[in-house]
Amino acid sequence: MFGLVVRFTCKDEASAEAFDRLVAETVDKIREREPGTLVYATHRVEGRPLQRIFYELYRDRAAFEAHEEQEHTKHFLSAREEFLASVEVDWLELQAGKGTAGE
Repeated sequence: MFGLVVRFTCKDEASAEAFDRLVAETVDKIREREPGTLVYATHRVEGRPLQRIFYELYRDRAAFEAHEEQEHTKHFLSAREEFLASVEVDWLELQAGKGTAGE
C-alpha cells in the first residue's frame, strides 16, 4: 500500500470555491477510471475555510504512478495552481490499520 496526505491552502474564498469545483470533477473521474486508487478522500478543515486536506491510498506505488499519468490528474495538477497559496505533501508508510493490508 502507498499513501500520502496533502494540505492545500487556497488564496481566498473565491479560489476555494473554484478549487472545490475542480476537485469534484477530478474525483468523479478517479472513481470511474482508477481501480488501483483505494481511497481518495478530500476534506475541508473546520475553522480554516481556505484549507483542504486530501488523504490518498493506492494499491502500490505503480497504482500511484498510474494515477499521476491520467489526463484528469494532469489537468488537476496544472489547473489548481491559480487557486492555491501553498501545497504541503506528507508521504505515508503504513504501520498498522483496519481496512488496510496492515490489519
